Amino acid sequence: MSGPLAGIRVLELAGLAPGPFAGMMLADHGAEVLRVDRVKAVTDAPRRDVMDRGKRSIGLDLKSAEGVAAFKRLAASADVVIEVFRPGVAERLGIGPDDLLAVNERLIYGRMTGWGQDGPLAARAGHDIDYIAISGALSALGRAGEKPTPPINVLGDFAGGGLMLAYGVLLALLERGGTGRGRVIDAAMVDGAALLFAMFYQASQSGFWGARGTNLLDTGAPIYDTYETADGKYLAVGPLEPQFWAEMLGRMGLTDLPDRDDRGNWPAIRARLTAEFRSKTRAAWEAVFEGSDACVSPVLELAEAPDHPHNRARGTFVEVGGVTQPAPAPRLLGAGHSDLAPATRLDDLTSWGLDDETAKSLRDQGVLA
Repeated sequence: MSGPLAGIRVLELAGLAPGPFAGMMLADHGAEVLRVDRVKAVTDAPRRDVMDRGKRSIGLDLKSAEGVAAFKRLAASADVVIEVFRPGVAERLGIGPDDLLAVNERLIYGRMTGWGQDGPLAARAGHDIDYIAISGALSALGRAGEKPTPPINVLGDFAGGGLMLAYGVLLALLERGGTGRGRVIDAAMVDGAALLFAMFYQASQSGFWGARGTNLLDTGAPIYDTYETADGKYLAVGPLEPQFWAEMLGRMGLTDLPDRDDRGNWPAIRARLTAEFRSKTRAAWEAVFEGSDACVSPVLELAEAPDHPHNRARGTFVEVGGVTQPAPAPRLLGAGHSDLAPATRLDDLTSWGLDDETAKSLRDQGVLA
């Protein structure tokens, strides 16, 4: 392993995507991540899920006393545990924070849930859409006069959940360098989504931010929106600053648009831009704005993005096990990152505190795979 987290060992309890995403973030930058899955879920075939890249995996029956004992031995040599169960589940299994910190006081126990470890909703089921709804974030997403529009589950699950958990792990590792002791992290997607909207909570209280879909940055303004082109594709248009707006209009040959600072002119400006952008293909508009500061970009499909010249030049995407996927981010210039190979089963667990004889016995019992 190479990267700034080289030498850090992480036990990742298998769960839905936000947990593996947090583990991927750590593995990308050098952490040794061992994914602990159900016994039947582990095979000899490499796991090609992007969020399992750079990891090793085992199967362990955590409903058996032998499996719990084995997990505690693994935790004794770990730096971090990532756990994504409902509150109380890990404790019932015997692998909660108190159980594991008793065998490793330096352990950082990262817990991620939608609602958090406490509060009236803590034990309730939910998904990204529920968490961002309760955070207030969902109410701000959508066009004027329409119902709130749930985005793909990035805001709660990944940004408010997985990314915040990875950030919490880094904070706890930094703290442990001074205290020598571990820490329990309570990463709730509701909390994370609310934090991501910090600026908009402040703006709404100051009167700067109004109803959904009526503001400068939420499609309310014609200068910050997407527009369809002649071939049914789209452009992202965002010349917020006056000089960029002037450059865009100059490139388009539009000299008679009304004052954009007058909200009363927004419908007329939008109608004119809509008609103009539909007059050429997306590629033709890209040529018009090539080399400019007009803040106009093509809206690329997922399959198109890896081939964009900018993304190719920066290596924004990589291929791992035949799957094209985003490269590790952020980039620490001069530092490497881990091997991004697909996850494979780890058979030799001696470095994790399980000797060969014990491992063989557990495999014979069907407890370990």
